[in-house]
Amino acid sequence: MAPGEPAEPETAVVIATSGSTGAPKGVLLSARALTASAEATHARLGGPGQWLLATPAHYIGGLQVLVRSMLAGTTPVFLTGTGFRPDDFAAAAAQLTGGPRYTALVPTQLVRLLDDGGAGLAAARTFDAIVLGAAATTPALRERAAEAGVRIVPAYGMSETASGCVYDGVPLDGVHVDLADGRIRIAGAVLAHGYRLRPDLTADAFADGWFTTSDRGIRHDDGRIEVLGRADDMINTGGVKVSANAIERVLCAQPGVRDACVVGVADPEWGEAVVALVVPAGEPGDLRAAVRAELGPASTPKRIEFGAELPLRGPGKIDRAAVKTRLQPGSHG
Repeated sequence: MAPGEPAEPETAVVIATSGSTGAPKGVLLSARALTASAEATHARLGGPGQWLLATPAHYIGGLQVLVRSMLAGTTPVFLTGTGFRPDDFAAAAAQLTGGPRYTALVPTQLVRLLDDGGAGLAAARTFDAIVLGAAATTPALRERAAEAGVRIVPAYGMSETASGCVYDGVPLDGVHVDLADGRIRIAGAVLAHGYRLRPDLTADAFADGWFTTSDRGIRHDDGRIEVLGRADDMINTGGVKVSANAIERVLCAQPGVRDACVVGVADPEWGEAVVALVVPAGEPGDLRAAVRAELGPASTPKRIEFGAELPLRGPGKIDRAAVKTRLQPGSHG
């Protein structure tokens, strides 16, 4: 991040990426990009309002809560306490005095509110919108939120797009999304203008007004964008390439499964073996059979381990490197 060196021209803030799959980078964001994102968010949600800051402000999702508040002329409420506790969330929500009422959470936080079912969940129901970002919102979580009466808006974006730029599959006003060989590309005023002291990485990712992401996606007939996972989430097992994200979707759709992470680990027979770490919510059934029935034998995990939670890094993102280390043969993590 080189804090002792001058910032690049037109840089209002440098945001460190969470580095969930590689070395962190410093993302250069201008005041114009931050403002464009905040204004487009308010336009999509229903107008400026008062925000509850429930994620760290040194990540883009938290920083944007402050930017939106500043532009709205409202005073944000800050979640206090260690970690994320539903009772603390309820106490913070009670301090909101204006409207509309907004907050931004990561899926893990929403799951805790739903699991607790007490004051925190009651508070969540009072928000006009809860923007849910940093990690994918599974269909099961979307269904749980709807059944509980919690209004969520799943968002897709990253530091390079000044926070979420596609809300519930629809790009924000002024944001353009393109697919090149299945890879998601984004253009618009919300874009960063490069990486801190890395002109090589900047040239690779930013060209002709477009930012090429590391994510794969498809565009449905109704125009909505669906993110299919990272381009590097493909696992080559026995010469067949399978999608870790697709396997995770099947696992998370099964009864008794709260969350799942699928990775490939070195294997002398298969090259890479498909393995999974699953967070149960009850008694899961035959998960391997479920994957085999929907995706075929190659996608079926060779091994499934269970844990109380998935390791996280940054603002609620799954730490895939930690999962892979834990699931390596011979590991006792």
